[in-house]
Amino acid sequence: MDKMDNMSNDHAVMVGGQSMLPARDIVDNAVNSADHTTLVAAVKAAGLVDTLKGKGPFTVFAPVNSAFAALPAGTVDTLLKPENKATLTKILTYHVVAGKLDMKAMVAKIKAGGGKAELATVSGGKLWIMMNGPHNIVIKDEKGGVADISTYDVYQSNGVIQVIDRVLLPN
Repeated sequence: MDKMDNMSNDHAVMVGGQSMLPARDIVDNAVNSADHTTLVAAVKAAGLVDTLKGKGPFTVFAPVNSAFAALPAGTVDTLLKPENKATLTKILTYHVVAGKLDMKAMVAKIKAGGGKAELATVSGGKLWIMMNGPHNIVIKDEKGGVADISTYDVYQSNGVIQVIDRVLLPN
């Protein structure tokens, strides 16, 4: 790790009006973001709090509230019902990749893949990352939806969060 990387790990990034402190884990930071209240409620409903507080490292592609709101009417309420826990868990774990993929690591994977890289998700699904301009990475899901990363490299004690503008959907 070079000196610049180390410095970026020491600074908190603002997300949802709050500092995301690198010393905290993914869950402890996410609960403070006003932009991620739906995601936090879903993580709790799916019983994934302990997993995302685990050692990791994890890369979480974290959809903002407006991404959940853009789903068809009633989708979120339906997913939060106890009888739909398995589906909710699959969707949420589809947003998690093992390892710590910051922008630099994703760009390296994309270059090595000739412009596109495939990521295996914790749910067993696949995501594809590619460049959209010199400083923008997009993520494509199995249904063909594409999300932009709006805030990069929110470092956590057990990984990194990449804030995205759309809910990624597995097959």
